Amino acid sequence: MKVILLENVDKVGLAGEVVDVKRGYAQNYLIKHNLALPKTPENMNIVKTRRKAFEAKAAQALAAAEELAAQLNGKEIKIPVKAGEGDRLYGAVTASDLAEKLAEEGFKLDKRNIKLAEPIKNLGDYQVELKLHPEVKTEVKVQLIRQED
Repeated sequence: MKVILLENVDKVGLAGEVVDVKRGYAQNYLIKHNLALPKTPENMNIVKTRRKAFEAKAAQALAAAEELAAQLNGKEIKIPVKAGEGDRLYGAVTASDLAEKLAEEGFKLDKRNIKLAEPIKNLGDYQVELKLHPEVKTEVKVQLIRQED
């Protein structure tokens, strides 16, 4: 089914693009959540009239992401955690935990924008990739330190 995207959708396309997706995905997710419209001549005309707004919004989102990347680039985040013998954590540090810590420091990020291959389970230094925009990525250094009781 061909749909016109109203928002950027990961692994599908950017706002304003016409993409071909499976009917169930289009109807049950994209259209239901107002992320897309079915491709019809009427909807194509609506999108043409909105194109400038799409482009302005996309440019604004890119600029905001670049500014945030400049602020975060090379930033070091220290997280005190409880650890046992062999520097093994009690539990794990996940993308949610990192998003929470970044929010405490004034950087609002969605946990889905933090790319961790797997949760961190040991003390130490880690480079974590942040995907702020489809075109903007940056890395922060995360240092897990032993929490003093």
